[in-house]
Amino acid sequence: MPRDGTATRIRLLDAAERLVTDNGFAATSVDQVIAEARSSKGAFFHHFSSKTDLGEQLVERYAAHDVQTLHDGLAAVAHLEDPKVRLVEFVRHFEGRGDEIMSAQSNCLYVSVLTERQLAGPEATGAILGAVVAWREEIVTLLRDALGDTDHDLEALADHVFVTFEGAFILCRSTGDPDHMRRQLAALRVLVEALVA
Repeated sequence: MPRDGTATRIRLLDAAERLVTDNGFAATSVDQVIAEARSSKGAFFHHFSSKTDLGEQLVERYAAHDVQTLHDGLAAVAHLEDPKVRLVEFVRHFEGRGDEIMSAQSNCLYVSVLTERQLAGPEATGAILGAVVAWREEIVTLLRDALGDTDHDLEALADHVFVTFEGAFILCRSTGDPDHMRRQLAALRVLVEALVA
């Protein structure tokens, strides 16, 4: 019976994510990924045809997890009948998870990949755009339900939620203080509360 290589593939992707997040895509070599994953070149090239293929699969996995995180947040507030309360509690859900988010990762993989777009391949940037659009569309729905007819640019407001996460990662990374994630999400919640008041 052939062995299932899923565990090896996951181990290689986990190692690559840590290295790319910390050092960037260009500065991460295949040999570093193999060493970090305690794997072999044969195993690496069994799962990935090249470093670019690794980058694309890495971003696709990360983006899928990002969209799942969005859906988990939506599910956590779906039972709330008042759309204004639902919107505020959606933001509070992530505020409450700010420390958990930062303990799981030190930075956003998107930043590492997008700054080196030419190295990661078009599939990677497409996966990132898909995640950004998913967040935008779902948050626009929350905003429209909460605000009704409004002159506010709902897409820009929805994108601001995504931007808050990304900006908080940069603050955490540059200052060495992971508390910025929770604090920035708390500030966002205060703004959302004022918007729906």
